[in-house]
Amino acid sequence: DLTDRKATVDVLSKITTEHRIDNLINNAGGGFHAYLGEIDSDQLTQTFDLNLAPLILCAQACIPAMKEKGRGRIVNVGSRAAYGKGGQSIYSASKAGVHGMTKSWALELGKYGITVNTVAPGPIATEMFMKNNPPDHPRTKGIIDNILMGRMGEPEDIAGACEFLVSDKAGFITGQTLFVDGGLTVGLAPS
Repeated sequence: DLTDRKATVDVLSKITTEHRIDNLINNAGGGFHAYLGEIDSDQLTQTFDLNLAPLILCAQACIPAMKEKGRGRIVNVGSRAAYGKGGQSIYSASKAGVHGMTKSWALELGKYGITVNTVAPGPIATEMFMKNNPPDHPRTKGIIDNILMGRMGEPEDIAGACEFLVSDKAGFITGQTLFVDGGLTVGLAPS
């Protein structure tokens, strides 16, 4: 439970004591579908506690070994929703925060040979997406109809982007957000 900060710090301490971390992929996310007038303070706290705080704790635990080696890769998983999405105010804000942290960390860590980037998924066929967007719902059809590639993304699409960004081939890329969304952020698919 990444929202349990003490437990998270304890696990990270154990991991970083036993292993020297080369790459960190911060992939935590979740939120509530709620329009502005429906948002309550518990939803706000829970979303930010899951989508932002653990990323900071994980990075803090991993960067000492990366600094010592003079090389490291951090990939934060953001979201296309950072650009805004109806009913997703809190989630969108938290993922926009991920994008902002990425840029700040890139500025702070570049001198140590550590790159920091964000992979921002669009609609990906995950359990969480399918729970919030049932396949037979008109909203889901509308989402798919607007994806330039004409299909939902797969988890492998995100994994491939992360794999590239932690590789040596991406050693000159930092502070960037790579949208893996089938072209959704470019614009709407032509009819």
